[in-house]
Amino acid sequence: MTLNEALPLAVLASSLLPGLVIFALPEGRVGLRTALNLFGAFAKLILVGVLLAGVAAGQDYGFRHEVLPGLELVFKADALALLFITLSTVLWLLTTLYAIGYLEDAPHRSRFFGFFSLCVTATMGIAMAGNLFTFFVFYELLTLSTFPLVAHRGTPQAMKGATVYLAYTLGGGALLLTGIVWLHGLAGAADFAHGGYLAALGPEYAAQLQTAFLLLIAGVGVKAAIVPLHGWLPQAMVAPAPVSALLHAVAVVKAGAFGVVRIVYEVYGVEFAQGLDLLTPLAVAAALTIVWGSFRALFQDDLKKRLAFSTISQVSYIVLGVALFGPLGTVGGLVHLVHQGIMKITLFFCAGNYAETLGIHKVSEMDGAGRRMPWTTLAFSIGALGMMGAPLTAGAVSKVWLMDGAQAAGMAWVVWVLWTSSLLNAAYFLPILWRAWMRPAPAAWPAEHIPVRGRRETAWLLLLPPLVTAAAVLVAGVFAEADWSPLSWARLIAEREYLQWSS
Repeated sequence: MTLNEALPLAVLASSLLPGLVIFALPEGRVGLRTALNLFGAFAKLILVGVLLAGVAAGQDYGFRHEVLPGLELVFKADALALLFITLSTVLWLLTTLYAIGYLEDAPHRSRFFGFFSLCVTATMGIAMAGNLFTFFVFYELLTLSTFPLVAHRGTPQAMKGATVYLAYTLGGGALLLTGIVWLHGLAGAADFAHGGYLAALGPEYAAQLQTAFLLLIAGVGVKAAIVPLHGWLPQAMVAPAPVSALLHAVAVVKAGAFGVVRIVYEVYGVEFAQGLDLLTPLAVAAALTIVWGSFRALFQDDLKKRLAFSTISQVSYIVLGVALFGPLGTVGGLVHLVHQGIMKITLFFCAGNYAETLGIHKVSEMDGAGRRMPWTTLAFSIGALGMMGAPLTAGAVSKVWLMDGAQAAGMAWVVWVLWTSSLLNAAYFLPILWRAWMRPAPAAWPAEHIPVRGRRETAWLLLLPPLVTAAAVLVAGVFAEADWSPLSWARLIAEREYLQWSS
């Protein structure tokens, strides 16, 4: 085995092996469990850095293994995979730090961090999957490893939310498998390929290919929370805050959106998909999800549920960008994969801080929270302004590219969808900021768990991660055109690899 074959496996092993050891640790081995978590997170960060440098230098990284005749596990660490992997790796490190602080006195920590590591391993496998079979294997592993995390608290509400999540995602997996088997019967086993691998099929297969596309998109659309397949996401908000961050920013919904990218560009090919009249219906579905999610968020008093409906809306920005027939829209969608991640994880970290520190779970309880927790509320404000698309934030960058992409594709109606969404974003975020900063604090908080200690408003492991990600929201907006920014990576992928047909 060469080094270029071993590195993708090492990226998987850096979270898988520590996770398997953590499962066996007694609850009292806090120090060892923390060391294993951090070792895995930092090891993955280093390995991903090596992959980034190699891909930038033109190296090819991949591994394949025949499971059965004609059925192979295939991994490839290309530029698109690394866009997703880098996001997940950096946010996994921050979420690990946050979870260590959040679950300091909670039971079943070894079980939690074991499944937490498996979840990240599955995400890496999805990102590096080189064919639909490999994608499906890790897509289902992600479902099975996140179910115990949603159900972690073991309350009736947690079990109900986890059961709903499992029913939706297993159903989505069944649809995905049906589409994969159908395509295998038509085209045989094939790796993901630039421009897709189905274009060689004749026009007599058009109806079958359209139906298979619907099955595949519905399969990944469950995790991407495309309406009407979104019902599990608000229910899953009973999970602890680190799990919510994982679901919304690092793993699950991103895996669904990433699946849409692979299917459109590397299974069908964007030109072939356009010729089959598949992209406009996909754009319409994404647009409906964007508006519906934003509208429903207006009426949620539960803070995490308001953020959940916001996620339903925001993740479909990625799907919308993929469905716009042109490189500008694709860049907007791909860069929003990163920007939505850092903005939404900031918001969920902050929501967890309010809950753990003051017992705040509802928007109506946010009065004066900014005076008691100014740093947390500053981070929340930056994340919220980014979601609205305020200038100098990450959200503004991807929204501008999506609007430009819509105009270039001759789909001006999409611009109105994005403006409507931005206005709705402001309508459900600004009242939270008004309450937190401008309203007087109550005589007592709902359930204050962590008192003020000097200038420290909460535990430092809870405060550091949202401050880092909030700073990233600003850095990504201000330095959007820098060579090291996600925008540059997305432009490279869209213009050089995935849209070579476009000038």
